[in-house]
Amino acid sequence: MTSLFNKIANIWKIKELKSKLVFTFFLVLVYRLGSYIPLPAIDINEVGNILDVYSKNGSSQQGQGLLGLLSSFTGGAFSRASVLALGVMPYITASIVVQLMTLAIPYLQKLQNDGESGRKKISQITRWLTIIICLFQAPAYLASITQLFIPVSSFSSAYLVDPNDFWLFWLPSVFILVTGTVFTMWIGEKITDRGIGNGVSIIIMVGILANLPKSIINEFNIQTGTNAQGGPIFLLLEIVLWLAVVIFCILLTKAVRKIPVQYVKRAQVGSSSYMRSMSSNAIRQYIPLKVNAAGVMPIIFAQAIMFLPSTLGSFFADGSSIQITLASFNNVFGLYYNILFAVLIILFTFFYTAVTIPVKQMADDLKKNGGVIPTVKPGEETQFYLDEILSRITLPGAFLLAFLAVLPAFIVLLGVTQGLALFFGGTSLLIMVGVILDTAQQIDTYLLNSHYDGLIERGKSSK
Repeated sequence: MTSLFNKIANIWKIKELKSKLVFTFFLVLVYRLGSYIPLPAIDINEVGNILDVYSKNGSSQQGQGLLGLLSSFTGGAFSRASVLALGVMPYITASIVVQLMTLAIPYLQKLQNDGESGRKKISQITRWLTIIICLFQAPAYLASITQLFIPVSSFSSAYLVDPNDFWLFWLPSVFILVTGTVFTMWIGEKITDRGIGNGVSIIIMVGILANLPKSIINEFNIQTGTNAQGGPIFLLLEIVLWLAVVIFCILLTKAVRKIPVQYVKRAQVGSSSYMRSMSSNAIRQYIPLKVNAAGVMPIIFAQAIMFLPSTLGSFFADGSSIQITLASFNNVFGLYYNILFAVLIILFTFFYTAVTIPVKQMADDLKKNGGVIPTVKPGEETQFYLDEILSRITLPGAFLLAFLAVLPAFIVLLGVTQGLALFFGGTSLLIMVGVILDTAQQIDTYLLNSHYDGLIERGKSSK
């Protein structure tokens, strides 16, 4: 505990780190305030219980499931019919599409290899694609709202204008929703550039954390109320189980496979140098390959894809075979949803690991710097070895990640409320743990660099 307080004190001593944290906090606060601003054409008092209405008109699990999860990703902006109702999910979907297109389109591959200039062009393409996706998702979102208040011939009290009016309701609302997503995307990029980093992930994490206290209070009231289902003992068991899941999630995130590397020293003799390969003069280090090298991105990517059936289903008539089929993937606690969700996570884990871990570059860097993996020849053989090891550890990592993602479906069967069950593994917990660990690691990096800079400055001043 003392080391924690010392770390907090050291953070505020570093001017650059302090300014980044303050800047991040300010933008997060702006985002949270924006999530409470409703669309101009809608009465917020009438749509505050939109998820409950979905629950009554459909299945309770569906109402509190996918739509509740989407609402948590946007910090409740979805259920409040906010100007930021779509959040950053269209941007994430666009990022997935662009990364998949990079594998097939030579032009995008060239941009990816062009360094910083290429990455800026890819980011610009992603932004434009985000707007295009929003133009489809915004009408789908508005359609899902208008279906809750039927008939609308004289339009209900939930609307300040006629929801059938294209010019007064649809066109302004779509424009505002698209603008809200672009604004949220801008906040995420600014947090990444000038803040603490991981802007989009931090925005999603903040939205999830905003719903955690409410879920805990609701569970406490249910388990300790007059009509308690489980009582205090069951509540205590829930806490213990949740802590165990959190610890398992942290272990999965931090687990690494250490690949031993031997760096050979250079010895100077006269005007020439030669490599000493004797074991007594070699420096042994290791390459840490993470079991879950992709982090939370496969979860975020897979979750973005899982919202597509609900979006597409809103364009078909109620009761149609296509609408019924797509609706079967809306229940986050259902069998079909979790099977598809787990498969997507496993696929995205392998895909994102292959894209982000430069095995060839690692092998080339080892060869240039005199690094050798014992019993493995430098160069191409080292590349194949690293790729094989990465594939072996990614396989169990992907399955464990998928297991944690579908764990809430099993937790609900034990009697835990659906709202709190989403934090027993699932997308919510994995994103929270992953982002918090990444942010803490970045802060530690700043503190370590500041410590070394201080040692260098003191060394210079003592000379």
